This record gives sequence, structure tokens and C-alpha cells, in this order.
Amino acid sequence: MDRLRQRADFLAVANGTRANSAAFVVQGRRRDDDGPIRIGFTVTKKNGTATERNRIRRRLRELVKRLDVISMRPHHDYVLVGRRAALTRDFATMLDDLRSALHRLDRQPTKHQN
Repeated sequence: MDRLRQRADFLAVANGTRANSAAFVVQGRRRDDDGPIRIGFTVTKKNGTATERNRIRRRLRELVKRLDVISMRPHHDYVLVGRRAALTRDFATMLDDLRSALHRLDRQPTKHQN
């Protein structure tokens, strides 16, 4: 599993499907190549100080580490957009939320780009 690091990749995923949760939003997009699953993390400034945003990002990264890879589809990019609730939400609940959000992403029709 690789990390998304370039702005263009984040913007491309933002045009894909999304699933909301109390602590984060999961965005997903299918790629046309045979590369590995890639995942990115972002937390906006409105979610608190730099320390709080970094804590949210660390919690989201840990969620993905503990998630079984089977929940994610091959040849997809995912972005987790952290929300302030990620600071106080129970970790086990967040893990269940992530599994549920990924399942909902799979059921949504994909958007086609023009």
C-alpha cells in the first residue's frame, strides 16, 4: 500500500465517490493502471491547531494500518479527510466506521470523467 503525496492525485480522488462518517470522510477512485492501493490523509486548518491536526492524521494512519487490506479494492486510490471528532471518538468505533464507509463506497456507482 502506497501513500498519495501529490496534489493532483488528491484532486483526482476528490472527484470520485465519497462516504461520510462522524470522524472522517472517505473518498475513493478507481485507477486504470495495475499499481497498488494508494491512500492519502488530509486534515484542514479548521479542525484545530497543528498539534491537533497531526493527532487526527496519526489516528487515521493507525486506522488504515489495522484495517484488513481485503476491505480496500485493488487499483484504487483512497483519501481520508479527518474531522475534529476524530480526536475524541473511540478508536474501535472509528475502525468500524471505516469498514462501513469502504463498504458503502463499493456499492456506489462510479462517476465517469468527461
